Amino acid sequence: MYDYQQNHTYIAQVADGIEDLAQTELLELGATDSVCGFRHVHFKATPEVMYRIVYRARLISRVLAPLTRFPCPTDQALYKAGTSLRWSDFLTPDQTFAVFANVSKSAIGHSQYAGLKLKDAVADWFRERKGIRPSIDPRDPDLWLHLHIHEDVATISVDASGGSMHRRGYRVQGVEAPMNETVAAAVIRMSGWDGTSPLVDPLCGSGTILCEALMHATGLPAGLLRQKFGFLRLPDFKPRIWEQELAADSATSIEPDLRGSDNDPAAVEATRLNLSRLPGGDDVIVGRRDFFERGDMTGTTIICNPPYGIRLGNSEDMAPWFKRFGDHLKRNCAGSTAYVYFGDRQWLKCIGLKPEWKKPLKNGGLDGRLAKFVLY
Repeated sequence: MYDYQQNHTYIAQVADGIEDLAQTELLELGATDSVCGFRHVHFKATPEVMYRIVYRARLISRVLAPLTRFPCPTDQALYKAGTSLRWSDFLTPDQTFAVFANVSKSAIGHSQYAGLKLKDAVADWFRERKGIRPSIDPRDPDLWLHLHIHEDVATISVDASGGSMHRRGYRVQGVEAPMNETVAAAVIRMSGWDGTSPLVDPLCGSGTILCEALMHATGLPAGLLRQKFGFLRLPDFKPRIWEQELAADSATSIEPDLRGSDNDPAAVEATRLNLSRLPGGDDVIVGRRDFFERGDMTGTTIICNPPYGIRLGNSEDMAPWFKRFGDHLKRNCAGSTAYVYFGDRQWLKCIGLKPEWKKPLKNGGLDGRLAKFVLY
């Protein structure tokens, strides 16, 4: 038996800074015995719960099913362990696979080299037994493998999610500097918005916040549009349980009032197209409007990701823009609560409003802040 079968333990990879949020979501979906670490959460789950997590979780990027853990002081030890696994449990020679690896504080010092050694082990295992080997597809393989080596101890896992879970499938058209889907889901979660009040994104870009808000409020599974799930390749996959999970109705009776706008017509087009991929997305009101001309945001929940110089690849001084942005919120959005994501946190001090709270939240490697402003 493989490790995940013996102890029913899996590893959820998450973005830096939202480990606690992800842990709460995992527990809500049925996980037990969860333990947070840096950018990951270990948890226990039955097959039914694991399928549900991969299909429905919004805040995690991958779910790994560990196969084996072993001392790995040399590349020979890695190769030996790799050739000791029965890879025909997961793959056939005419299918494709890929390895993503990370290495730290170990004699094997390079992640790319470690991943190559595991690829060689898998290929040689098939070549010796079948006479042919599966091909490598680094973009869209049939099987993703994960290798983690820390302090000369290695873990080989199957990616049970089948690729990064932030790729929901609705973003078919984008604009410059989009927000990562899991980060947008974290913003919605941190805001506490539950779909019962109007939500406005007046700087909607390609519509990621609106799409995540729609899925959150209506109970649409995050994996609704995904075509591949890695757990289908596990040797103990249970089709009937998966079919029951697909048939389970988590929809709510809420019909959220969602509104979006942007001054860029390309952004408006992208938002409409992306929303159209989701049930109920065509009902979201999206139009071309200048934020500073909007006077219809009183008594709403405002969630937005304003533009900022670093993210857009320029160094222009955005301080005057953010001062004007804060003034508009103060003068034209009475009775509203605004949750504003500052990808470059230096602009937070320029807005001229005192946040009720601010929380760290990274997006695309930038150390941003989400701030809450109660607008009286």
